[in-house]
Amino acid sequence: MILSGREIKRAIADGEIIITPYDEKKINPNSVNLTLSDELMYYKDDTLDMKKLNETVSLKIPESGIILEPNKLYLGRTNEFTSTDYYVPMLEGRSSTGRLGLFIHVTAGFGDVGFKGFWTLEMFCIEPIKIYPNVDICQIYYHTIKGDYDLYKSGKYQNNTGIQPSLMYKDFLQG
Repeated sequence: MILSGREIKRAIADGEIIITPYDEKKINPNSVNLTLSDELMYYKDDTLDMKKLNETVSLKIPESGIILEPNKLYLGRTNEFTSTDYYVPMLEGRSSTGRLGLFIHVTAGFGDVGFKGFWTLEMFCIEPIKIYPNVDICQIYYHTIKGDYDLYKSGKYQNNTGIQPSLMYKDFLQG
């Protein structure tokens, strides 16, 4: 089941969900809006390789905004650090964002119970779009989990401090 906005608010008050910084005004009927940081990253090469750490270029989004190009993947991140050992976090774009043709994740909207960190956004657009830092870019919502479970333990993305490019190459090193 998905937590209601009121239940999310209670879980935050009880310490079961952490969102930092937290703004109660960002709570919706069954989600919380998260904001875009002023950082972006994109891959330097046109062809990416799953078996290596692909080189990236970092950008700052100025207050005056920056225009994203279509058919190019940009990695961004939320301003908010989130954590929960009790619920399954899920991330989705806001409908207002989607109606502008801006997608905030390709496939990684599903989080694991126990994930602690900033959310890396896999952003791409249909048409050129001007974006700005600190806007409500997406929303997080929470599912209950049934049965015994293990907390997320992967070292790849846990407790990140910024945008995380793909670390899939580490999967090949484990053999």
